[in-house]
Amino acid sequence: MNFDDDLDTTGLLCPLPVLKAAKRLRSMETGQILKVTADDPAAVIDVPHFCAEQGYDLLASEDENGHQTYLIRKT
Repeated sequence: MNFDDDLDTTGLLCPLPVLKAAKRLRSMETGQILKVTADDPAAVIDVPHFCAEQGYDLLASEDENGHQTYLIRKT
């Protein structure tokens, strides 16, 4: 899937991946997609919860070899 911006939060622990994603999404236009890469084990809970609470669309999530990838559409 295509995305408009890429955010690598590898090495950052909760809550930094979500905080950085929130900041980046604020600067994006409605409908654009942000790809977030994380390795924080808490991200598997935090990112979907963040999207649900803020009204963003979590389009995809993948966990491979301890790294998670999320595609989030700004609504």
